[in-house]
Amino acid sequence: MKEFIKKHQDVLLYLIFGGLTTAVNYAVYLPCYNWLAWPASVSNVLAWVAAVIFAFLTNKPFVFKSHDWSFKVVCGELTKFLGCRIGSGVLETAFLFLTVDIWGWNGNWMKLITAVLVIVINYVGSKFFVFKSKK
Repeated sequence: MKEFIKKHQDVLLYLIFGGLTTAVNYAVYLPCYNWLAWPASVSNVLAWVAAVIFAFLTNKPFVFKSHDWSFKVVCGELTKFLGCRIGSGVLETAFLFLTVDIWGWNGNWMKLITAVLVIVINYVGSKFFVFKSKK
């Protein structure tokens, strides 16, 4: 079991912090969409901003073991991180706009469906593009 955890530590940590990032995302999206009755796409953009900030601050040190907080390194990582997250955020928001705001499907279910895809896209982008190891 220890060997499995050690071998897959980055994936397991990403699942933990990805779950927490998703919780932050939902903590903003659900009240905006359900209580304030804002469009799904607007609610999603606000939730995305909160989740991206949380994700960068946790993924950098805890998941991808990037501990250099110098201005140059953080700017480079943050630029690539935002590039990846903007891509997945645009896809998610477009999907919610189409399925919920236009077609009238359930915004809570559509948000849940997109979460799975977004987690996978964001992990791949972070692992292989943003915080890639310098080995």
